[in-house]
Amino acid sequence: MFATWPLSQNDGVGATLALMNESQLKPGELADREAAELSDAAAVASRAWWRRVPQLLRDPVPVFKALRETDDLDVDARAEPITAIAILAGMAAVFLTPAWGRLLDDSAVDGLVVAVVTFIGGCFFGAAGVYLLGLAVWLGARGAGSDPPFRLARQLVAFSALPLALSLLVTAPVAVIWFGGDWFRAGGSDAGGARWVVVGLASVFVAWSLALLATGLRTTLRLPWFGVATALGLAGIIVAGFAVVPSVIG
Repeated sequence: MFATWPLSQNDGVGATLALMNESQLKPGELADREAAELSDAAAVASRAWWRRVPQLLRDPVPVFKALRETDDLDVDARAEPITAIAILAGMAAVFLTPAWGRLLDDSAVDGLVVAVVTFIGGCFFGAAGVYLLGLAVWLGARGAGSDPPFRLARQLVAFSALPLALSLLVTAPVAVIWFGGDWFRAGGSDAGGARWVVVGLASVFVAWSLALLATGLRTTLRLPWFGVATALGLAGIIVAGFAVVPSVIG
C-alpha cells in the first residue's frame, strides 16, 4: 500500500492541475482546443474508413457491420470515400452508354472535352444513382419490415458500388486501346457485337457490386432474403431507367 499511495496522490495532483489550467483558459482558447480535438478525432475516423475500402473486395462483412455504427463522427467520416466511389462508379456507367458512343460525332469535341464531360457526367450520375438506388434499398427494407435511416441505405449502396467504380480502370483502357476514338463515334470498329464485349466485361463488375449489395442488405440491415430480393428488384428497375436516360438526352 505504501508503494501505491504516492502514485495515487500524484495522479490526483496532476488531475487537479490539469483542471486548474483548463479553467484558466479563455473561452476562445477553450473552444479552439475542443475544435482541434474534434478535428483530430474526425481525421482518425476518416482514415479508418479509407482503410476499410479495400477490405470490401476481400472481406466485406466486417465493413458492412461497421456501417451499423450510429455515432455522428463515424457516420460523417464516410463522406470522402463515398464521394470518390460514387463519382468513379458514375463515370464507369456513363462511359458505357450509347450517348457516349456519339460524343466525337461533333467535330467541336476532342479528347479533352470527352474526359471533362465524362467526369461531369460521372458526378451527376454517381450522385443521382446513389440517391435513387439508396431510395430503392430503403423502400425494399421498409417493405420487408425494417426501417433503416435513409442515409444508411445510401451509404450501403455507395460502398457496394466499389467494383463498378473500379471497372473504369479496366473497361476504359480496353475500349480505347481496342477501338481508339471509334468508341466515341457512331459506327466504326466498335459497331455491332464488338462493343458488347466491353459491356460484357463491365457486367462482371456490376454483378460483383450486386453481390456486395446483397451481402450488405443481409449484414447491415439484417434483412431477410425476401427483403434483399425486393430491394435488388427495385434497384434493377432504376438502373434500367438510368441506362435509357442518356440515350434520350443525347
